[in-house]
This record gives sequence, C-alpha cells and structure tokens, in this order.
Amino acid sequence: MSSVLIKNVNIVNEGEIVNSDVYIENGIFKEIAANISAKSPDVQVFDGENKYLLPGVIDDQVHFREPGLTHKATIETESRAAVAGGITSFIEMPNTNPQTTTIEKLEEKFEIAAKSSYANYSFMFGGTNDNLEEIKKLDASKVAALKLFLGSSTGNMLVDNPEVLEKIFASTNLLIAVHCEDEETIKKNTAIYKERYGEDIPINFHPIIRSEEACYLSSSKAVALAKKTGARLHVFHLSTAKELELFDNTIPLKEKKITAEVCIHHLWFSDKDYHDKGTFIKWNPAVKGEKDRDALFQALLDDKLDVIATDHAPHTREEKENVYTKAPSGGPLVQHALPAMLEFYHEGKIELEKIVEKMCHNPAILFEIEKRGYIKEGYFADAVLVDLNAPWTVNNENIAYKCGWSPFEGTTFKSRITHTFVNGSLVYKNFKFYDIKNAARLTFNRPA
Repeated sequence: MSSVLIKNVNIVNEGEIVNSDVYIENGIFKEIAANISAKSPDVQVFDGENKYLLPGVIDDQVHFREPGLTHKATIETESRAAVAGGITSFIEMPNTNPQTTTIEKLEEKFEIAAKSSYANYSFMFGGTNDNLEEIKKLDASKVAALKLFLGSSTGNMLVDNPEVLEKIFASTNLLIAVHCEDEETIKKNTAIYKERYGEDIPINFHPIIRSEEACYLSSSKAVALAKKTGARLHVFHLSTAKELELFDNTIPLKEKKITAEVCIHHLWFSDKDYHDKGTFIKWNPAVKGEKDRDALFQALLDDKLDVIATDHAPHTREEKENVYTKAPSGGPLVQHALPAMLEFYHEGKIELEKIVEKMCHNPAILFEIEKRGYIKEGYFADAVLVDLNAPWTVNNENIAYKCGWSPFEGTTFKSRITHTFVNGSLVYKNFKFYDIKNAARLTFNRPA
C-alpha cells in the first residue's frame, strides 16, 4: 500500500475548515499539519489547492440488491457508483432474496462484500413476525443494526404483529431502524384510487395514497413504543413536516435514544416533479409537497434530523416504466447524493461543515462506527477531494449504476468529486475507476 500526501487542501472537519497538508500511511491518517514533506520517492502527492477534503461519506441506508435481485444491481456495481459519489462506507438493507433474517444469510452477504466491494461495508439484520430468537443471538459488535419494515415495501418484510413488535423492541440492545408507514391506511387509499383509475393510477396521487397520515400514524407509534420499552430507535427517511414534532433537538446526538434521518430525494424533489419525472421518482415514503420539503430542510439545519442518507434502491428502467401499481418504488442515488448537497451549499442553504456533520460525523456517532467519519490522526483514511467549481452534467456516459439511469439525468452540478480514497487507496479519480478493492468490514465500538 503506497503512502499518500495531499498538499495545501481545505479540510472540512468537526465544524471548521482548516488549510493543511494530510499524510496517509498504511491506510491511516498519519499526520495532519502544515508543510509536510514526502517521506520517500514512493509517496503519491496530490495538489489540494483550491479544493476541499471531506471525510468519506457514510450512507446508513442502501439497497444493493445482492443476492437474488442482481439484474437490478450488485454490491460490486453499486459500491463502485458509491465511491464515485464520495461514499466510502455503506450499511445495506435486509430485503434481498433470500432475506437477511438469519445469521447464516447475514454472514453470506459479508462474504460477498469482502470479495467484491469498493467501499467499506456492513449490513442490517431484518426483523420479521417470527425470528425473535434469531435476533436475540446477534452480536451487537458485528452487525450495524436491526431493520424493521412497519409498512410494506420492496421485499415484503412487513412486521405487523403488535405483540411481536413490542417483544422485539424490548429484547434487543441493537439500534432499531424502522420504515414507518401505516399499512391499513395505504391499503384503504390504494383501493379508492384503483376503483377510480384501475391499475394505471396517475403518479401524482402517490403522496396522497402513501399519505402524511400513513407516515405519522406509524412513526408516532414507533416513537411511543421506543419510549415505553427504552429501545434505541432510528426512524428512516422522514417525508412529512408533521412527523418532525416527534423528534428532539435539545440534547446532543450521543445522548439521543430516538433519532431520525432525511434522504436526498425528500430534500430535492417535491410533488410538482411528478409531472416531468413520473414513476422515476416513485419512492416509499412518497415525495410530498414543497411545504414538507422545506420543513425537512429546516429540521436538518435545526438538528431535529440527525443524518442525511440515500435509501439508494435501484430498479431497471423497464420496471420503473410500468403503470403505477406495477412500477416499483425506489431509485439509484449513491453517486449523486453528495453533489446534490453541495448544490444546496452553492445556493446558500447549508454550510459545508453542516453537510459533513450530517453525512460523515453523525452516521459514525449514531452507529458507533470505529475510527471512521472524521479526518483525524489515527483514523482510517477514507476521504473525498472536491472541486467546488468544476461543473458537470449527469448523463448516460457518466452514470455508474448498473440500472443505467438516474433521477438526476440532465442536472448540472457545480461541484465535482475529483478523488475518493478508501482506507488510503485511491479508488476513483475524475470519472475514472481504479480496480482497487481495499474496503473493510465496518467495526463498532460496542460490547458484543
């Protein structure tokens, strides 16, 4: 493994921007100081002048579709796209085929990632109505979290037995991450619009079918159950203004027992975009109104929302072009999430330091990830070099997802990710990938 020296770069880390040099040795940030000299002729030297060095992004919610759904994506293809987007670590979801609901299936996914991933990796274990005993056997130091679907989505892993749900909440010390939408509300709304339109329901009714009521009913129950049992709860992909009242910004993240996140698509799109984008922006929970989008953004700035994630969930173009009831929900986002957030920076909506807090520092804190998410001496050298003034347009030639499309097609971003380092190795540079798989399994600062 060669050593790396990045000269004269603006480091965005822990709430400040400092110009410095960064020396990386054996995959670790070895020294951060002014005027560091190359220790040997073998050191790779990069000029960081007028560029910004961010910690590698940690994405706590992706669907990389392997095993079983590999016509959509694989751990190899999507982790490759992730490093192009500055994401150097990911936590993948359990709704694959077979589902990750036994320890045996969980370890099989780790084996796949160890051979094929470009980015550091971990996986969530899936809870069901009948696998509580398996949940109790999990080693908290080896698995990222427990994932529960409280509303049905891709993979049909709905946990809808209230007694089982309370037992799960009361029986594990793992962080419980939840998808919150009320199933009965969605079924009732779907039936109304099916009767009116048949299978081809106009896409603009999606946020009415998967409504504010459906989201709030489910998330409020999850929060109440967490308070009752003392469980550690993390609510995925908030999509409504109303749900924000359930969360707190008066205590530090490390002390929170109940946390929440927002995804890129709920910050970028609104229901006005269904007209042009159609089912290509069909997500669960649905993209809702501008009022919701603006409230989510403000809650991100106010720390009611702790993390920015992608919920990267690719489907083929052909699948997404189906009529409403048959078009699956989800879309590819890992390559374009950080550029999208940097666009908000250019618009004056958010500071670089806040982007790093929500995409790098806070996921590391929330999941107790060991020595990642910061640019610190002694930490693993996951880092992203960004040119804030290098415009580029998303098109078929530069989309790295296996599915070959993006909801951002045609969008011009002002900022470009020029270099991505994973454990000290350069894996991506200016739309070029290096066939270097130096990724590692994420480790956690928790007792077993």
